[in-house]
Amino acid sequence: MSAPAPAFRDRVLALVARIPEGRVMTYGQLALLAGQPGAARQAGFVMNSLMGGGELPWQRVINAQGRVSTHKLGFGDMQERLLQAEGVVFDASGRCDLSRLQWWPEEAAPSAPEPLL
Repeated sequence: MSAPAPAFRDRVLALVARIPEGRVMTYGQLALLAGQPGAARQAGFVMNSLMGGGELPWQRVINAQGRVSTHKLGFGDMQERLLQAEGVVFDASGRCDLSRLQWWPEEAAPSAPEPLL
């Protein structure tokens, strides 16, 4: 896979910087909000460059199942511990409650469904 375009990378990093403590975003959500729907793998590529350090809260980006995806890279336990320190709770299967913890920027928050008549 080739490296993501610099503009996409910059948009992803700007979004990650805004994720509040104790909240999470998914790779697919990052790609969507960064203007490339369906580019979750490219968003993951950007995130891989941040793992284990830096000032951006890389640990707040997880997969669409509400799980940490970094175990194969050697950062899964660290990511879970960092999130738990922020109050994120994982169940016995390693999932957090995305319906409660997934963060959307105010300008991009999904709207409530229209009531059925």
